[in-house]
Amino acid sequence: DTNMRGQDLTQLTAKVLRIDVDHPDPELVKSGRHYRVPADNPFVGQKEIVPETWAYGLRNPWRITVDPRTGHVWVAQNGQDLWEQVYFVRKGDNYGWSTYEGSHVFYADRKLGPHPHVLPTAEHHHTEARSLTGGVVYYGSKLPELVGAYIYGDYSTGRIWAIKHDGTKATWHKLIADTSFAISGFGIDSRGELLVADHRGDEQGALYYLEPTPADVLPSKFPRKLSESGLFLDVAKHAMQPGVIPYSVNSPLWSDGAHKERFIAIPHKEGVDMRIGFTTNRGWNFPDETVLVKSFALETTAGDRTSRRWIETRFLTRQQGEWAGYSYVWNDEQTDAELVPAEGLDREYEIRVPRSREYPDALKRQTWHYPSRTECMVCHSRAANWVLGLTELQMNREHDYGGVTDHQFRVLEHLGMLKSGYEADAVNFLKEDLKKEGLSEDEVNKQVKQMGHKGGQRSARESSMLSGPPSRYRNLPDPYAAAAPLESRVKSYLHANCSICHVEAGGGNAQMQLEYTTELSKMGLLDVAPLHHKFGLTDPKLIAPGHPERSVLLHRLSHRGLNSGQMPQLATNIVDEAAVKLVEEWIRSLKVQ
Repeated sequence: DTNMRGQDLTQLTAKVLRIDVDHPDPELVKSGRHYRVPADNPFVGQKEIVPETWAYGLRNPWRITVDPRTGHVWVAQNGQDLWEQVYFVRKGDNYGWSTYEGSHVFYADRKLGPHPHVLPTAEHHHTEARSLTGGVVYYGSKLPELVGAYIYGDYSTGRIWAIKHDGTKATWHKLIADTSFAISGFGIDSRGELLVADHRGDEQGALYYLEPTPADVLPSKFPRKLSESGLFLDVAKHAMQPGVIPYSVNSPLWSDGAHKERFIAIPHKEGVDMRIGFTTNRGWNFPDETVLVKSFALETTAGDRTSRRWIETRFLTRQQGEWAGYSYVWNDEQTDAELVPAEGLDREYEIRVPRSREYPDALKRQTWHYPSRTECMVCHSRAANWVLGLTELQMNREHDYGGVTDHQFRVLEHLGMLKSGYEADAVNFLKEDLKKEGLSEDEVNKQVKQMGHKGGQRSARESSMLSGPPSRYRNLPDPYAAAAPLESRVKSYLHANCSICHVEAGGGNAQMQLEYTTELSKMGLLDVAPLHHKFGLTDPKLIAPGHPERSVLLHRLSHRGLNSGQMPQLATNIVDEAAVKLVEEWIRSLKVQ
């Protein structure tokens, strides 16, 4: 809400407006407004309130509808950081944006308008919805259970809900479908039946009807156990099938100190190009039926690798053009793992650690969070191009393939698994070389054009080989290894752990740009006042050069728990002490502004 319109009653934006277009007011027509303001609008005649206002405090509504029988008004709204909202709109309501995001405090320091904050009728955390699409009230005959219900959905997860309201309160609310659609709208056909608009950007986009699930529909064939997935040669030994390719990353996401192993599984399909689309911009592009595997293990005895026990294996799989995440919880016998329920779960593990004053019995209890299926996709977002570790920056490294060490780029090239824009990348390398020779931008482009290239634009020419050796591509330094410069290590850590959200269109609200490739001066970090919580710090800044004690980013990294302001918000219950020391050292090294 950079222009502060949410609670500004002098402007038309961020509101539900009510106007009469059938009987224009001659005075308004003179100023180009071909309508009349109804006399019974709630704020007519009040100073510094635009009279068209019916309700206000909205952020980004996506679809409004009026119940044709009751006149009730419904709006579904896209939230900012963590919550999506549905509103049963009443005359004069204030829905709180941007002091509130739905029912949750957002900008605590911003002044609420002159009317009390009204809570949403329904609210969805980003673990189950990320871009609500407003719908319609249903009065058809095919779906009798839904008569009188407001039907709405989610663009990102394909889920569809129904809610009924008696004019005073919601009386019934239910998830009615879970689809692979990118739901952009709902409609009613000529018979009064519900239509769902699927806006996927390919030939599959279409309009659909909902049908009651037949009683004889078979349950899902999705594997309930790792042993049923076909990916493991021996589950108990955590041995993968020969065609499943292991990989590692330069800067791993912090996962409460767990050991991790990662794999790529892409099936062979005769006549279908199943190669990985190599790109130098965020996540690589993978074909349908890809499964990315990541397993997590905890040490039950400090320093004793033989006591390492698997606790979770996650699948990220692309099916019908949509990515979805699934988790499996390992049994105590370490022989197999069961599919985690869709809503996720938490489990406590006992970890043996060195005896100390904090742990006199040499045991530590650690809570491990198994994410819900939609929670997986909060981080594996469209802004990141879905996959996080399979990028140029992360994959540009060597890997031990069980006694044979080679560079991951070369291995994928040799296996014929890559598809690169060969000419485009080669042109970019050529430009870099010409600039190093001192040529200006215009001179570089002129030479490139004379050589017959298209100036670095993506070319139709593709290859299973990259345009240069790994040294020509970028990579992240290991944030925990002292060999790299301090600033580079900090930026690498922020890239892996924070830039998932804190990039343009990533969902993070703090207006930071934390990708490794962003110049420090352009990250929006140094000496910038926090937009949200200040945590009682004196003169707080996101990063206060020379002053760790005033730096909000460090505070968030070093705290965990409810209402602590922890970052990352998801998937971690333990502070990464090494990272805290790294960031603190870096802040102290910065020159005081």
